[in-house]
Amino acid sequence: MNDSFAEALALHHRGRIRAAAEHYAEALRRNPGHREALHMLGVAQYQLGHYEAALGLIRDALRIRPDPLALSNLGMVQNGLERFDEALQSCDRAIALKPDYAEAFNNRAIALLKLRRFAEALRSCDRAIALKPDCAEALSNRGFVLTQLRRFPEALESCDRAIALRPEYPEALNNRAIALVGSRRHAEALLSYDRAIALRPEYAEAYTNRAVALDELRRFDEAARDHDRAVALAPESAEAHVGRAHSRLVSGDFETGWKENEWRWRKEDTKAFVRHFTQPLWTGAEDLRDKTILLHAEQGLGDTIQFCRYARLVADRGARVILEVPGSLLALMQSLAGPHALIERGQALPEFDLHCPLLSLPLAFGTRLSTIPGETPYLYADPAKVTEWRERLGPRTARRVGLAWSGSTTHTKDRSRSMPLAALLEALPPGLQTHCLQKEIRLEDQACLASTARIFDHCALLCDFADTAALVAQMDLVISVDTSVAHLAAAMGKPTWVLLPCVPDWRWLTRREDSPWYPTVRLFRQPAFDDWDSVVVAVRRALQTV
Repeated sequence: MNDSFAEALALHHRGRIRAAAEHYAEALRRNPGHREALHMLGVAQYQLGHYEAALGLIRDALRIRPDPLALSNLGMVQNGLERFDEALQSCDRAIALKPDYAEAFNNRAIALLKLRRFAEALRSCDRAIALKPDCAEALSNRGFVLTQLRRFPEALESCDRAIALRPEYPEALNNRAIALVGSRRHAEALLSYDRAIALRPEYAEAYTNRAVALDELRRFDEAARDHDRAVALAPESAEAHVGRAHSRLVSGDFETGWKENEWRWRKEDTKAFVRHFTQPLWTGAEDLRDKTILLHAEQGLGDTIQFCRYARLVADRGARVILEVPGSLLALMQSLAGPHALIERGQALPEFDLHCPLLSLPLAFGTRLSTIPGETPYLYADPAKVTEWRERLGPRTARRVGLAWSGSTTHTKDRSRSMPLAALLEALPPGLQTHCLQKEIRLEDQACLASTARIFDHCALLCDFADTAALVAQMDLVISVDTSVAHLAAAMGKPTWVLLPCVPDWRWLTRREDSPWYPTVRLFRQPAFDDWDSVVVAVRRALQTV
C-alpha cells in the first residue's frame, strides 16, 4: 500500500498525472480509507479535467479529517466547476485552520475574481504574495485582477514578475497580453499570446483572447480562425462561442452568428440576467396562433431600441405580444406596432405561454443580411410632446443638429466609443443650431458645455426616452457616437450620422458607410485607434456639402 502511494507521489511530482492516478487508485483498493490517497487522487482527477470525480474524492478525504491543504484544493475544484460561492467558503475554512496559507488565499482570489468582487480579489492576491513572494500563480492572478480594475501598467508589472519566476507559464503570458491589449499595445500582446500558445497548443482561452487582439488590429480573417480554433478546443466555453458569434456577425455571416450568440447566457457576466421562466423559449418553430408570448429586453437600451422592431413580426404570426422593457423606454414603446401590452421591467408579469429575449428574435426569424427588417420609422415621438418641444424651441432660424458624444461609463467599450464634447464641436461649421440630446453630462464635458453658446443644453428636461424622441423630432440631423441616442434617431427615420471607433460593435459590420438595419444612417469610422480628429474632419466636410 505505502509503496503504491509513494510511487504515485513520485509520478505526480514528475508530471505523469495519469500514471499517478492509477497508483493512487491502487493504494485505495488496498486501503479504501487511505485519506491522503483519496485527496491526491482527487487532485490528479482535477488535473485530468474530471472535476466531479475530483470533488467527490476530496470531500471523502475531508470527511475522514479536515486539513487546510485539502480544503484549499476543494476550493480549487469548486472554482473549476464554477461553484464560486462554495469555493470561497472552502478557502475561508482552510485559512481559518492555517492563516498563513498562501495557496488558499490564491484560490480564494480566483473565486472572488469570478464573482466579480475585484477589490477583494486583489487584497487576497496581495496577501498570498506577502506570505509567499515567489508565488507565480498569485502574481499572475493579481495581474488579471488589475486588468479588470483597468490598472494596466500595474497588471503588466505583476505578470512580468510571475514570468520572471516561471518563464514557461502560459497563464501568466496570457494575462500579460490582456494587460497589453488594455494598454492599446496590440502588436506586443500578440507576441505574448503566440508564446502562450506555443507552450500550450491547446490553450483555448489564449486563442479567444488573441482573436480579440487581432480584431483590434482589424485582422478580421485571422481573428475568425482563432475563434474557430477556440471553439474546437473548448466546445463548452461560452466565451469562445460568443467571440465566434461576434466574429461571424460583424462579417455578415448571420446564419452562424445568431446561433453562436445564444451562448451569451452562459457567460460569467450575463448568467445573473438569465430569466428562469417555466414557460418554454420560442425558437421560431412553434405555432404562435392564439398564444401569448413575452418578449423581454435583456441588455442595453440601444439593443432594446434596435431589436424591438421584431415585435410586429411576432404579432403578425398570430401571437398576443407582451413586451417588457426598462422604465426609461416604457413611454416611447407606446408608439411601437405589435405589442398588445407593455410591462416595465421589474413589475408583475401577466400570464403567457412562451417567451423570447429580444436578441434571440433574429435567430427565431432566420434573419440574414439580405432579410433584415430594416424599414423605418418604427418608433415615433408623442405628438403632444412634439408640440411642447416645438413651442419651446421656437421658430426655426437655422438647420438643427442634435448631438450625443458619450454613452454609459459602465459600457465595456466606453473608452473607445465615447469622445470629448470639445472634439465634436470642432466638426461643426458655423451656421448650425446644435442641441444636446444627452441626459448625462460627464464632469470633463460640463465646463465645455457651460462655456459655449454653440449648443443648447436640454438635460434637465429629458426625463425619459419619450422626451428625447420629441426633441429628436425637431432635428434635421442627429450626430452621435454609438449609443442609444443613435439607435433612437435611426429608429425614428431621422437622418443620423454615427461616429464609430476603429473597431466598432458587430452590428455596424465592416467597410461600409451605411447600415442595413437603418436606411437613414451614415457611418463615419475611425481609421486608427482614438483618431477622432479624422472623424471630425470627415464630418465637417460632409456638413459643408449637405
